[in-house]
Amino acid sequence: MTEAVFTKERHITYFLRCLKTFLPGLYTSNDSNRILLAFFTVAGLDLLGALQDKTTPEERQGYIEWIYHCQVPSGGFRGFTGTDFGLGRRTRDNEAWDPANVPSTFFALVILLMLGDDLSRVKRTECLAWLPKMQRPDGSFGEVLGPGGQIEGGGDLRFCCFAAGTRYILRGKRGAGLVVGVEDIDVDKLVSFIELCQAYDGGMAEGPYCEAHSGHTYCAINTLTFLDRLSNGSTRAPLISPGSPQFEALVRWLVARQTHELGDDEEDEAAGVPNENDAQNLAKAVDKLSLDEGIDALPATQPPSEESLQWAGFNGRCNKYADTCYSFWNGATLDMLGKLSMVDAERNRRYLLQKTQHFVGGFGKGVGELPDLLHSYFGMVSLAIQGEPGLDAIDPALCATHRTLQHLHSLPWW
Repeated sequence: MTEAVFTKERHITYFLRCLKTFLPGLYTSNDSNRILLAFFTVAGLDLLGALQDKTTPEERQGYIEWIYHCQVPSGGFRGFTGTDFGLGRRTRDNEAWDPANVPSTFFALVILLMLGDDLSRVKRTECLAWLPKMQRPDGSFGEVLGPGGQIEGGGDLRFCCFAAGTRYILRGKRGAGLVVGVEDIDVDKLVSFIELCQAYDGGMAEGPYCEAHSGHTYCAINTLTFLDRLSNGSTRAPLISPGSPQFEALVRWLVARQTHELGDDEEDEAAGVPNENDAQNLAKAVDKLSLDEGIDALPATQPPSEESLQWAGFNGRCNKYADTCYSFWNGATLDMLGKLSMVDAERNRRYLLQKTQHFVGGFGKGVGELPDLLHSYFGMVSLAIQGEPGLDAIDPALCATHRTLQHLHSLPWW
């Protein structure tokens, strides 16, 4: 087999191009979530160790000022600056049609930390007072506050994760930095909601009684990590704690997400793996069978070839093809659970570097697809978690480098 090589310089070029030139037109629909695009771009360069070298102090300060321009006076951050409507500055008048939202607040804070800001201009008290208003009676979190303080949007584990992450950054791990007189979120209700999201097969779903999904599973375990509720033997630990049946079922489900089925039709046909046409032919064959012919009359399928087993990425749900980002969602979750050693790291590495790494830099969603910011960053994070040379060490919960985490821990309330 050809050697799997991480093309670091091409990735640096890719992220610099995304940072300093126009993004492709397909990103236009994501304009109101520009802070998320900024996160992937800045975080990608930081993970590559190129953020300081490839940008000037003036540029980095400009990025910081743009982030603060997205701050809402009553607490939190919005996703972009496109609704100022000529007012020239952010005022409370804007909040009726463009309130702060939970995901943008988390990403804004992490970007500021990556850029070396001390968060001294963050409206910390207001933000910590805003978070409890976003929590619903069942313990979950919404996305924004609508008219009359009505919680709107969200409700699944993604928003729980971003709310817990914002609290973690602004309050400190053990709450020592809690602002006096500011009500905290209901942690016990949040933990109970997470427990109810565990599906019958061990994975975590977006809500109770839904299908397990790797992205939501990551958000669930990340939330418990931010809340310091994963420690073994702790009286405050949830059901999903080391040694419990729920924990073991979760680990089994995560490990089972690694797959050699990559969605490449040509290779699948060569390896004898059933594809869409095979499924259609099988259905036709079943239709023609008489009841007395039985299962022996069905066409046989061939086992995968030894060559096809050289690559093994991850999927996000049962019976799905591998996808670059799920190497992160599953791998980072197993890392937080202390079970990363159960991943076949070498086959995952070959999948990412030989199947979805693009020759111009970045990573695509699947085999042969063009690179995009989300999959490019998460592909690199998955490799960083496995210790890939050329990438900085990463914290799986904050989804940022250890350098960023150390900067956070140097802040006064930590």
